[in-house]
Amino acid sequence: MPELTPPEMTPPDLADLRKAAAKLEGRSFAMTVATKVGMPVEALLRFLPERAHRSIALAVDKALQQCLRAALAFGPGGAGSTGSNRRHKLSTAVTGAVGGFFGLPGLAIELPVTTTIMLHSIAGIAAREGEDLRNPEAALACLQVLAFGPEGSASQTIESAYYATRAALAQVTRDAAAYVAQKGLAKEGAPALVSFLAKVAARFGLEVSEKAAAQLIPVAGAAGGMALNLLFTAHFQRLAEGHFTVRRLERKYGPGLVRREYERARPPIQLN
Repeated sequence: MPELTPPEMTPPDLADLRKAAAKLEGRSFAMTVATKVGMPVEALLRFLPERAHRSIALAVDKALQQCLRAALAFGPGGAGSTGSNRRHKLSTAVTGAVGGFFGLPGLAIELPVTTTIMLHSIAGIAAREGEDLRNPEAALACLQVLAFGPEGSASQTIESAYYATRAALAQVTRDAAAYVAQKGLAKEGAPALVSFLAKVAARFGLEVSEKAAAQLIPVAGAAGGMALNLLFTAHFQRLAEGHFTVRRLERKYGPGLVRREYERARPPIQLN
């Protein structure tokens, strides 16, 4: 029997993959913030007092717990419509303004609301790319987006930041999806769910720290909180568009071929 030849990607699908790679491997949130405020993130983080790190960790945990419940409640149509990205950005701009007005103490209230709004936008993008959000694995893939983002380090020139993060999340995502498929959210503190959320929190918390630090500089305040939330939401919408394009193409061509073409298509890592 002749050996089957793997399908070649069509030019339109290759173009989609290149756009996805540019979104997933392009400028990080930290680099975007540094450009807007004229200060490197390392300097911004020095604005954070010691007590802030615990406050951020608690806010991130609360936000992700809320997002887990929201993600697993999505129906087959997702949570957004074709034109919802702009609406979600405007909504998070409002929450950012409130958070900026109250400063760091407002983060515990603002972040869960902002993150849940962003998750609804991410789910809408997922649904438009053909994801069935009744499937726990697809719903958890929405939460995975919060852990993505270019590292901007030299080590990432060998393997893409996107695929490195997916590999790090793969086992905990499988375990969490299997648990939810069998038992739902009967026990939110189940080890499989805790491990999954901890992996996401480790990455998402870094970007929340960068956003919180930028809001504390003198030029920030309420107006800065609004602008930063617009950047924050747009950043994760861009990552979601890339991620769910890759997943759509993997369903069509298989993960191996898509990854090979992705590695060819991804842009050079930006180191500064």
